[in-house]
Amino acid sequence: MPTPGTCLKHIKRGSEELLIEAELVEKLKTGRPLRVKAGFDPTAPDLHLGHTVLINKLRHFQELGHHVLFLIGDFTGMIGDPSGKNTTRPPLSREQVLENARTYREQVFKILDPDRTEVCFNSTWFGDMDAAGMIRLAARHTVARMLERDDFAKRHARNQPIAIHEFLYPLCQGYDSVALKADVELGGTDQKFNLLMGRELQKDYGLAPQCVLTVPLLEGVDGINKMSKSLGNYIGIYEPPQEIFGKLMSISDPLMWRYYDLLSFRSEAEIAALKKAVAEGRNPRDAKVMLAREITARFHGEAAAEKASADFEARFRQGALPDDMPALEFTAGESGLPLTQALKQSGLTSSTSDALRMIAQGGVRADGDKVGDAGLLLLPGTTVVLQVGKRRFARVTIRTS
Repeated sequence: MPTPGTCLKHIKRGSEELLIEAELVEKLKTGRPLRVKAGFDPTAPDLHLGHTVLINKLRHFQELGHHVLFLIGDFTGMIGDPSGKNTTRPPLSREQVLENARTYREQVFKILDPDRTEVCFNSTWFGDMDAAGMIRLAARHTVARMLERDDFAKRHARNQPIAIHEFLYPLCQGYDSVALKADVELGGTDQKFNLLMGRELQKDYGLAPQCVLTVPLLEGVDGINKMSKSLGNYIGIYEPPQEIFGKLMSISDPLMWRYYDLLSFRSEAEIAALKKAVAEGRNPRDAKVMLAREITARFHGEAAAEKASADFEARFRQGALPDDMPALEFTAGESGLPLTQALKQSGLTSSTSDALRMIAQGGVRADGDKVGDAGLLLLPGTTVVLQVGKRRFARVTIRTS
């Protein structure tokens, strides 16, 4: 196993804060595999690249020989993490949580080593905890301490409601570390309060306190806001290869280096050499292509990444249409099918309102021509190539019903 100093450098790469560094050094000196925990609430069925910043860091620990505890918060997901929220988040039902958790295992093993990963569910211990046990857990912390948390403090100062169950979330996340006997817990910078709660509760239960490592929150493709599905600035790891590749090619040059630092598995020396080459005149687009290929290959394989790269070049440098564009048929009455319905039914937009929004923004084309009429009808007997944005295409044929 590498020396503690070498391990520490690898662990701290791309991280924000390590608490307490001296304690982690002592844990590393023991030479035993550390129990490294990270929790994910299954609030949505699919993960995006923002989630993988944390998963990549778990992989770094595995590369150093440590044991990863990938915790799916199937119990806490029903409470709803209030971190960073200025309103109470509606709890999810048990059915929603289980459905959203279903794909997590296969997604994370695109990055993590299954042999060094223990997938856990916190309903294992909370499912057996009765009301008395939950009250005893709640008694270990005070309302005053809870109100030290930034988002709670702001809501309290603004007289915005804070539901009692929201105070339980940090306690439950902290107790997860007790149940799992975690040596280290990872989380985003917005999770710091909850992560430190784990340290405090472990002390209360007579355990050695975990170290805490926070990682930055990844900006979305807009380069401004945290990557989020609700903001539409995300790159989902299960999106088609062409979509992942194209979205990565669309980011700004400064954001590209941020993505290299937080998402790439290239060594720091390689990235530094690439930055130097670009600073000395190499086209930054070359570096962006390398990043897009690496990330696309991680989730879809080398062959898919190579094809996505070739498709991108053909489509955006030569004006060609993608080879794998879906060919769809829809039926309509004599008056035709509304374009908004065609966009929704073909999956090019998520809804009719999304179609209207894209048309209003000038993001829809029919046979290469920008569409400005939201009431356009596609007549029976016609075939049209529809395009939304830069990367979504479909060849649609309208039949009579």
